[in-house]
Amino acid sequence: MDIRDLRIFLAAAHEGSLTKAAEKLEYVQSSISIRIQRLESELNTPLFHRGRQGVRLTSSGEALKSYAEKIVSLMNEAERAVTDNSIPRGPLRIGSLETTAAIRLPFILADYVAAYSEVDLSLRTGTTDELLHLVLRYELDGAFVATPVEHPELDVVEAGVEEFVLVIGGQLPSIDRPERLRNLTLLVFRVGCSYRRKLEDWLRSNGIKPAKLMEFGTLEGILGCIHAGLGVSLLPRSVAERARATYNLRYLDLLPDRSWTVPTLFIRRSDAYRTAAISEFIRISSERFGPS
Repeated sequence: MDIRDLRIFLAAAHEGSLTKAAEKLEYVQSSISIRIQRLESELNTPLFHRGRQGVRLTSSGEALKSYAEKIVSLMNEAERAVTDNSIPRGPLRIGSLETTAAIRLPFILADYVAAYSEVDLSLRTGTTDELLHLVLRYELDGAFVATPVEHPELDVVEAGVEEFVLVIGGQLPSIDRPERLRNLTLLVFRVGCSYRRKLEDWLRSNGIKPAKLMEFGTLEGILGCIHAGLGVSLLPRSVAERARATYNLRYLDLLPDRSWTVPTLFIRRSDAYRTAAISEFIRISSERFGPS
C-alpha cells in the first residue's frame, strides 16, 4: 500500500464524499476514484459503499481506517522526529472549546506566535466530544476540553478551572429559584458539550423541563440571543464578565450554596511524538491559563 493512497482513503472516509476529498487534497476526482479502486483491488475487498449521497465505509473499510490513521500518524511523526531540532517549527493543530477560545486562548496564541513565527498554528473549535474524537483520530495535536475525560490513549493535564453562572438578558426578571427556568428557553451548544450536559443533568435532578431548548454552534450566537431576551444559558463567569461590555446581560449564581466549577483539560494522544512546537505550546498555556 502506498502512503498517498492511505491519505486519500482517510480523506474520503472522513469527508464521506469523493468530491469533497478531492477538494480537500487538491486532486481531481477521477484521480481519487482510481486510487481508491486500486487500493480495493490490492486488498481484494470493497472499502466503500457508493451512493448518490456520497460514500460510507464497509466493514473492511472500517477495519482499514483504524490502521491507516495509525500508519499515517507514524509517518508524520517519523518526519517530525528526523527534522525536529528543538526549535519549534512546522504545523501545530490545536482544538478548543468555544468559550476557551474566546477568553483564554487569545493571550496564549499571541505569546506563542510572537515567540515562534516558524510554527504554522491552526485552531479548530468544537464541543468536548467532537474535539476528543479529532485528537484520537490524529487530526489534532492537542485540544482544550472540559471534564470529565477518561481514555487510555490520552494524556490529560488540567489547564485551569472555570466557574459557571447562569446568564440572562438584562430585561428579564431575576431567577431566584430553579423552578423559574421552566418557562424559559435554554440556549446551549451542540450535543457533546460538557457544559450543556452539566446543566441538563442538574435540571433533571430537580425535575425541571425547560419550555424550549435552542442549539448554537458559536458563543456569539448564544450571547446575541441572551442580549435580545430570547433565553438563558450556563456559561463561564469569565465569559459573562467580558461580554457585559458589549451585551445587555446579567449573570447569577445558579446555586448560592454550591460552587459550579468545571476544570478545563488539555488532551493529546499519549502515543504521539512530542515535538518542540507542542511542548512549548503546553508550557506557554500553563503559564497563561489563569484568571482573565
